[in-house]
Amino acid sequence: MEKSCTLLIYYDKGTPATANEIKAALEGNDISEKIEALKKAIMLLLNGETLPHLFITIIRYVLTSEDHTVQKLLLLYLETIEKTDAKGKVIPEMILICQNLRNNLQHPNEYIRGVTLRFLSRLREIEVMEPLIPSVLQNLEHRHPFVRRNAILAIMSIFKLPQGDQILVDAPETIEKVLSSEQDPSAKRNAFLMLFNCDQDRAVNYLLSNVDRVSEWNELLQMVVLELIRKVCRTKPSEKGKYIKIIISLLNAPSSAVTYECAQTLVSLSSAPTAIRAAANTYCQLLLSQSDNNVKLIVLDRLNELRASHREIMVEMIMDVLRALSSPNLDIRRKTLDIVLELVTHRNVNEVVQTLKKEVVKTQSGELEKNGDYRQMIVQAIHTCAVKFPEVASAVVHLLMDFLGDTNVASALDVAVFVREIIETNPKLRVSIITRLLDTFYQIRAAKVFPFALWIVGEYCLSLSEVETGIETIKQCLGEMPFYSASEEAESNDASSKTPQNTAASVSSRRPAILADGTYATQSAASETVFSPSTVAQGSLASGNLRSLILTGDFFLGAVVACTLTKLVLRLEEVQSSKTEINKAKAQALLIMVSMLQLGQSHVVPHSIDPDSYERIVLCIKLICHTSDEMKKIWLESCRQSFVRMLSEKQLRELEELKAKAQICNAQPDDLIDFFHLKSRKGMSLLELEDQVQDDLKRATGEFTKDENDANKLNRILQLTGFSDPVYAEAYVTVHHYDIVLDVTVINRTKETLQNLCLELATMGDLKLVERPQNYTLAPESKKKIKANIKVSSTETGVIFGNIVYETSNVMERNVVVLNDIHIDIMDYISPAVCSESAFRSMWAEFEWENKVAVNTMIEDEKDFLDHIIASTNMKCLTPTSVLDGECGFLSANLYAKSVFGEDALVNVSIEKQTDEKLSGYIRIRSKTQGIALSLGDKITLKQKGKST
Repeated sequence: MEKSCTLLIYYDKGTPATANEIKAALEGNDISEKIEALKKAIMLLLNGETLPHLFITIIRYVLTSEDHTVQKLLLLYLETIEKTDAKGKVIPEMILICQNLRNNLQHPNEYIRGVTLRFLSRLREIEVMEPLIPSVLQNLEHRHPFVRRNAILAIMSIFKLPQGDQILVDAPETIEKVLSSEQDPSAKRNAFLMLFNCDQDRAVNYLLSNVDRVSEWNELLQMVVLELIRKVCRTKPSEKGKYIKIIISLLNAPSSAVTYECAQTLVSLSSAPTAIRAAANTYCQLLLSQSDNNVKLIVLDRLNELRASHREIMVEMIMDVLRALSSPNLDIRRKTLDIVLELVTHRNVNEVVQTLKKEVVKTQSGELEKNGDYRQMIVQAIHTCAVKFPEVASAVVHLLMDFLGDTNVASALDVAVFVREIIETNPKLRVSIITRLLDTFYQIRAAKVFPFALWIVGEYCLSLSEVETGIETIKQCLGEMPFYSASEEAESNDASSKTPQNTAASVSSRRPAILADGTYATQSAASETVFSPSTVAQGSLASGNLRSLILTGDFFLGAVVACTLTKLVLRLEEVQSSKTEINKAKAQALLIMVSMLQLGQSHVVPHSIDPDSYERIVLCIKLICHTSDEMKKIWLESCRQSFVRMLSEKQLRELEELKAKAQICNAQPDDLIDFFHLKSRKGMSLLELEDQVQDDLKRATGEFTKDENDANKLNRILQLTGFSDPVYAEAYVTVHHYDIVLDVTVINRTKETLQNLCLELATMGDLKLVERPQNYTLAPESKKKIKANIKVSSTETGVIFGNIVYETSNVMERNVVVLNDIHIDIMDYISPAVCSESAFRSMWAEFEWENKVAVNTMIEDEKDFLDHIIASTNMKCLTPTSVLDGECGFLSANLYAKSVFGEDALVNVSIEKQTDEKLSGYIRIRSKTQGIALSLGDKITLKQKGKST
């Protein structure tokens, strides 16, 4: 048997004490020194030291001490030491302490009795326990409950030992009598636990005889009752009906822990709709009643599991789940919204959207500092609902457009994306959206939001009044032209050497102004916008006006303004009959564009105009001056058609994901269908009938006998040694989320007995071995299974290496067999995930760790190489398929995945085909932690050469 560890103590190995120092302190008369020496001895033992000659010293000088602390530490020391020799027999020194333990069990102090009984409950040596049994039984009647509850645990421990049931034949009967008369809740719980573990039938009989009183029992006892029910029902599913009444009664228990465990029990034992509904109700009540955020997150995880397996029932509970949004914690709100969005249907979408609208209005109060982030989550949720169910779009689009000028840029950006999609998918709302957008255009503050708003104005202002209003709105936001005068440029050139940060602010400045906080600022006469010189230097203004943003050097925005004006002028030619008005609009648009070019080449802005924006504005000027039908078609039709294709591809991807989920077969066409209304009741409750129907369906589909893991088990076995080695070893590796379990099979291939055989393991990377190795004795040609647990703390490729050390009876020297290395693959911790393009860009800019891998492959096709990288890294391609179509000689795609630890992995593949038909380029990996960036880069380097055969 593997040795059990019952004691763990943290020990900082600074300057460890020697055995002689500990021995000298134990032999002295100072109690405090004895206490410190005992503590050091226990810590050394727990960390692998043997201290063989210390036991006799402790028996001589410590055993007789009357100090309670010394006695407690003595029991901890006895718990830690090796109590058997190499052959498994109890060492003679252990017999010497039996009299001391007997005296402690009869000690007048109840604390000494209690800790001694607790020590006995952790012993596994029947030779030491047997002479102490009469004293242990006497403590069942002690006046103090601390003694009684530990006496029960000691009896349970003795009974579970080999041959313990023969020494304590009547122990279950004795404990049952104690259970019926015991008043202390903890002692009563321990007594029922003893019956549960040692005589399950007796525990079941006691439970069924007290069914009506279970709801009145203590919380501790109720938890053990639920554990017993789970165990009995798993072994005997046909007897579930006996315990349904108990589980239902405990759902209303005052203890939150009991109700949670009760709901868990219902879900694990039954898939009947009534049971799932009762469990979901319980979870929702816990979600509202508990104040601990960790508890709420755990309950939300349970609700999410129910959503995955019982969606139809959870749809009814959607409004109860939504009440969790009252929590101020963002993680709880995010997880709640994720669950709710999966449960939205045509029947409940209106109620959900109304609730979300109320939550958006609440965020305007500004009481919480994270209201902006919460508002962004709500906007994204409303966006998802409106896309899935267009009929609710009209109820929310106008409300959300008030947030286009939000100070939270991410929230305003989400609103702009939402409006852009809704105006295309809901033609009936276009006129009202355009009207509202032009009214709120002056409130937009963020430079990232303006391009979306301008694109919407340029594409969907179709009537004459809309086009004219659009042109006029942009003109008013830009102010009078030009952006600066020649005299102001000269002044700015003079001032730039003294105060360069005031350059942008001095453009078109007229008079000083005093802000609300008492500081000086300059006021623009053209745009009537007040902004501080310090904010100009930072590239953003407090007012966020369109003119102010362009004055700070945002010429990409200036190019977007030029394109929007070009589209509006081209459309004005189609809807306006007056040539005079058309020429007037063209002249105004050309003046604005020329002024932007003049501003970009002047010294009054922080930096000159970039070549891309310059060429774009020049192209707009040429197009307005010389218009052709072909160019009109490209600008007025092709742009929107590209956007429509993008939306259709997005909807197609979502539809394919839904189809993939729907392909999970829940029932075959020829499956048995049971109608529980037609079943004979025979006194059965509705829950029992529904449960029986579910069992019949599982039997018909073969779910009870399905085992998918056995087929893949052989593929995960790793050979650790060679066939010619005296010791053969192989390992089966099981990777869980946070730990790795190695099941190592060791076979003695010699004709000799191998003694002190030890599997020594070491790790490299963020892996940590949990247990220290143990020694075993292997008979000739016998085998032994050894388990090793390794904790994983981050997503990083790790290596486990080690050896097997053993001794033979003939030659008492250590023999070593070196094991093959076990490589823990990072792919076991990474799974494909999806995020929006804006979220990807935001994370890409935020993450600090980047690993740049040069492309070196034998694959000659760009798409084949991308598919190979996706398959090798277990990532999801976020770039739409249509974007990757065509033969242009280069390819760029974004990949995304998440680890089980919540880490994000971002990859950008940029490749180009050379003249020699070979691919070149780079693969960039970014993450928040160094481990995942380096490990993923190593994986790509290893796999990118070509497809594995």
